[in-house]
Amino acid sequence: MFAAERRQLILEMVRANGAVSLRELARVVQTSEVTVRRDVRALEAEGLLDRRHGGAVLPGGFTRESGFPQKSHLATAEKTAIADLAANFVEEGEAIVVGAGTTTQELARRLARVPGLTVVTNSLLVAQALAHANRVEVVMTGGTLRGSNYALVGSGAEQSLQGLRVSRAFLSGSGLTAERGLSTSNMLSASVDRALVQAASEVVVLADHTKLGSDTMFQTVPTDLITRLITDEPPAHDDRAATELQALADQGVQIAVAGASGSPGGEAVPARQQQQRRDVPVPAPRRGQLPQSGSATVRALTAMGELPPGAERARAADLRRR
Repeated sequence: MFAAERRQLILEMVRANGAVSLRELARVVQTSEVTVRRDVRALEAEGLLDRRHGGAVLPGGFTRESGFPQKSHLATAEKTAIADLAANFVEEGEAIVVGAGTTTQELARRLARVPGLTVVTNSLLVAQALAHANRVEVVMTGGTLRGSNYALVGSGAEQSLQGLRVSRAFLSGSGLTAERGLSTSNMLSASVDRALVQAASEVVVLADHTKLGSDTMFQTVPTDLITRLITDEPPAHDDRAATELQALADQGVQIAVAGASGSPGGEAVPARQQQQRRDVPVPAPRRGQLPQSGSATVRALTAMGELPPGAERARAADLRRR
């Protein structure tokens, strides 16, 4: 393929998706990432796109949101690895929140095997992935359907989350920086994500390396409220992604890298974990950490029918382990 044809195809992919990783571009145009990087630089010099950490985005500073059909075909291997690792942080009998997104959808498919689990979600895709899991209870928010990502948004979704308390929230987004935290391109989605965060004692962000350093319009989770980031191993040449990871770790975010070799630090690995990971230890106490939910809250949720039978004992044991 000639350079002009390659660059035209690259430009069409970025225009269709809003943001595309160098790895994905190289796969589609069937060439090396070095060649793709050279093409992206040339297109950037013409003002046709902007380079971002390990990828290319539409010009103009903020990346725009892609629709579900485009997102579902981007970084599929990375999302699978992240979901595999994230599932190991979920214990039997827990009550958790899972937000909307293609990565969280992958996580939901793995949660179907966790007995006694209660999953609160505003995502039709997450609910669908768990619909036939006999030992998992799914609690959906209300709200208005947003067709581009099959998520329930609006005041109905936010009001249904008031008074709810779960152990942790698993969220994705359009971009993640150490300066602003997790962000998304849609105001309604951002508002619901903020409500999901308020319902959880811990916040776990699932984001592949192409989102690191990308900044979108609406902040959903500030950095000091992110407990853990689960991501994939950035390419060796992606120094900017590595720098962003270090900056997040310096601000107290625990970093778990799917597929990384070795385990140089961090907390104990969950017993259920089968995949290797790397943790960056937290250098300072968490700022703005939400309080832990107590057994009284769990008993209240059990009485309300929000938790399955036996979940109270499992949750109390989880709190004692902490």
